[in-house]
Amino acid sequence: MRLDKYLKNTRIIKRRTLAKEACNGGKISINGKIAKAGTEVRTGDILTITLGNRVFKIEVLDTSEHITKNQSKEIYRNLD
Repeated sequence: MRLDKYLKNTRIIKRRTLAKEACNGGKISINGKIAKAGTEVRTGDILTITLGNRVFKIEVLDTSEHITKNQSKEIYRNLD
């Protein structure tokens, strides 16, 4: 799944266009490498996300395409 779509599906970032801007602005890395919006996210990847002055890490647990709002918290694990 594309990184921007994953961020939207998990509801970490509310809109896909904002997720795309964050990715292309160098604010998100996958396994220590700066990632673009089209980078594929796989189960087990570690995402480092910098939003404003907050930095947090998550581990990707699932990359399902269609999820509900309740399931959105179950497809990643916060590592902070």
